[in-house]
Amino acid sequence: MNIQRWIARREKNWQRLDTLLKKVEQKRLKSLQSAEIRELASLYRSVAADLTRSRSQDVSKTLTQSLQSLTTRAYTVIYQGSRRQEWQAVGEFYRWGFPSIVQQTFLYIATATALFVLGGVIAWWYAWQDPGFMSLIVPESLISQVRDKGELWMGSIVGIEPLASSGIMINNIAVSFGAVAGGITAGLYTTYLMVFNGLLIGAIGTLVGQNNLAYPFWAFVFPHGSLELPAIFFAGGSGLLIARAILFPGKYRRWDALKFYGSQAVQLVFGIVPMLVIAGIIEGFLSPNPIIPDPIKYLVGMGLFILLVMYCSRKRN
Repeated sequence: MNIQRWIARREKNWQRLDTLLKKVEQKRLKSLQSAEIRELASLYRSVAADLTRSRSQDVSKTLTQSLQSLTTRAYTVIYQGSRRQEWQAVGEFYRWGFPSIVQQTFLYIATATALFVLGGVIAWWYAWQDPGFMSLIVPESLISQVRDKGELWMGSIVGIEPLASSGIMINNIAVSFGAVAGGITAGLYTTYLMVFNGLLIGAIGTLVGQNNLAYPFWAFVFPHGSLELPAIFFAGGSGLLIARAILFPGKYRRWDALKFYGSQAVQLVFGIVPMLVIAGIIEGFLSPNPIIPDPIKYLVGMGLFILLVMYCSRKRN
């Protein structure tokens, strides 16, 4: 290989790559046009090949080191820059994207919430009318503990907070993903989960109310429930979105409807995971803590819920 001729032929590419890299290093990757970004990636591969050739041929150490430096700079810009952009995209989603998708899918979320509330009202009504109804929903051991011993069951979490917290997170995430996946049953399983969880909360709420334990019970529920329940409603809304695509694709072909509504459902799911993690931590460490006064727990729950409503109501100016 004629080294001088090879250098003369390739030097323009090296200079062009150096020019693009300086521009990115001074003004960041967003300063490049899309064509320049593609050119940058192409030149990186070309110069990397030149570096390999320079090492295998009788090329000066100075040139090889120069090509090594150029290749390293390009690698850093392309790959570390893309990772930085990915993290920026995640931050942008949680800042604006998630509130926007909640607002766009509010009807489905409200429907899932209504199903939950319906279950709760039914359980409350029948639990007061028929004492035997309670045992159909609530485990007998829990009924016995509340009625016979006059105590709540949350004290079992104290002392095993990390284990309880991780178990709670896994359970909440499983329930939420079940509600989302239930959309493929045309929403039947999603509806069942919403109504059943409403029945459970309604029956337990009635049980503790009948035994004068409502105040400490709701003090336990408020801190984590302010995030956990909305997250489950969001998951239920995701399942109903998928059901909508299957049952009522509208102007779309069914496959296109699944892609469109499925994309919205995925964004909701992506948004609720941090909510469930935070709720699990609160439920494991704060909610059952006997040292924290009940009024503080109520304030924490109400404060978190208000912040969540404010956050989901945000609109980009």
